[in-house]
Amino acid sequence: MKSIPKLIRRFVLILLLSIFLFLVLNMGFLIAYTMGHSANGSPWTAAQDAAEAMAVTEEGYTLPEEMQEELESKNIWAVYIDNTTLKALWHSDNLPDTVPLEYTASEIASLTRGYIDDCPAFTGTGEEGLMILGYPQKSFWKHMYPSWDYQMIESAPMTVLMVLGGNVLLVLLIYIGANSGLLRSVRPIVEGIRKLPEGEPVSIKEKGILSELAFHLNKTSEMLQSQKYQLRKKDAARANWIAGVSHDIRTPLSMVMGYAAQLEASEYLREEDRKKASAIVRQSRRMKNLINDLNLASKMEYNMQPIVREEINAVALVRQVAVDFINMDVDGRYPIEWETDEELAVCRICADKELIKRAVSNLIQNSMNHNEDGCTVYVAVEEIKGYCVISVEDDGTGASEEEVERLNHAPHYMVCDTNTREQRHGLGLLIVKQIAESHGGKAEIGKSGHGGFGVKIVLPL
Repeated sequence: MKSIPKLIRRFVLILLLSIFLFLVLNMGFLIAYTMGHSANGSPWTAAQDAAEAMAVTEEGYTLPEEMQEELESKNIWAVYIDNTTLKALWHSDNLPDTVPLEYTASEIASLTRGYIDDCPAFTGTGEEGLMILGYPQKSFWKHMYPSWDYQMIESAPMTVLMVLGGNVLLVLLIYIGANSGLLRSVRPIVEGIRKLPEGEPVSIKEKGILSELAFHLNKTSEMLQSQKYQLRKKDAARANWIAGVSHDIRTPLSMVMGYAAQLEASEYLREEDRKKASAIVRQSRRMKNLINDLNLASKMEYNMQPIVREEINAVALVRQVAVDFINMDVDGRYPIEWETDEELAVCRICADKELIKRAVSNLIQNSMNHNEDGCTVYVAVEEIKGYCVISVEDDGTGASEEEVERLNHAPHYMVCDTNTREQRHGLGLLIVKQIAESHGGKAEIGKSGHGGFGVKIVLPL
């Protein structure tokens, strides 16, 4: 459910970014709009410039011709008032008749912050008088009584920030409230998607704005659960079939082995016939081992083989398996070399004794099965960095790099879709891998240091 907080953070960040961009764009627009309307300069500045440009000549007071033309082009009239008499000393030619040429002190004070004849008036101080510029009606709006409480002006920045912060918080709360329904709908959807790969059943209420998505998730879960159930039935049927076939084969196979053994030991048969009987015994024994391996592999594949863990001495167990094979090798074609360090007398592991014994037996038997002309088998137990390593190697024909790679990554026979006829080393090695993995370890298949084939079973101590 880590995605829900991430989704909420994403919503909030998008909202805050939107508000920030909204404010920036509006402020930029306001600044551009204000500058566009004040591109011609401040009227107060224009009035002051006109007052300072006023000059006295023989004909009286006058304003430079260029400035007069500029004012008239903008339909601005001007009048220059004497500081002492408060009478007009000069005025522009376009002065309206309704504009007085003589003023009182109160009228001067009023027009300074207001209007003359509904025209916004702006003043500038000269050396001997006051310059008044009258702009066209509706060109400017003037605030007649510009006064504010000082504390209000002093605290204005903080007030603006608080108002903006309050607005942002209010918008954020509205946004979260509006999307809370979506988030409540998303949460079970995300949880359902998380459960699907894990094979857990999913049941989501099909309501809200995501009801259609919930419906399809529920249908997908139903389909996956149905497939899972069918696979379980198929696996159980396969396991039962293997167990049944194995049981049915054992009885006739035992009879074949028994009769073949009698023929092998019979003194009334020719040597050639006894050899044939001996071959039948060997191949029957191999077939019996394959049936046992197949049955065990099936049980482990479907978790039907109980693992009875106990503390065992791996050195003693592996040595006993090696001794059993030495005693069975009457012809001496498969001598076994014990390469365990003499100082390592005990290597304790917690494992199923019979399964580990079966794995080591399979490895030794594998070397014998694939080296009909005989070979030396090398068996060793090592303790390396908290692991017990059981090695079984031979100096026989070995395996190619491609075959070693395939054996390390091959699936089990029961799920293998490749040509099993090409597999020289097969079910026995895969069972060894299963046994090692069921104990939290692994089986490393490779080439022997003695020139043949080798396998290492790595088990945690």
